Amino acid sequence: MIAAGTVVRTARRNAGLSQAELARRLDTTQSAVARLESARSNPRIDTLDRAVAAAGQQITVSVEPGFGLDESLIASALRIEPAERLRRFASAYASARALNAAAKQAFGS
Repeated sequence: MIAAGTVVRTARRNAGLSQAELARRLDTTQSAVARLESARSNPRIDTLDRAVAAAGQQITVSVEPGFGLDESLIASALRIEPAERLRRFASAYASARALNAAAKQAFGS
């Protein structure tokens, strides 16, 4: 997923606009556009759509299967022999138990 601020900044730059020029098109301030382009911005979809449209572009939303799962990692794990998968699980479980015990000791639980 691409951050909203990156979408606005990319649209503005692709249109050859400065933040001030985009601000005029949106009837707002340059500092408001800068906030919209920041990595932490979380605008409503209509605000994002308006900003991108003011840069002469449009947003297209699509939903794709997989929901971000890396199916290649799943396929890779399934190629591991069952006995090796069990060994890895047992090792991870032992590490988790050791970590839990260390945390209890450190925090006095």
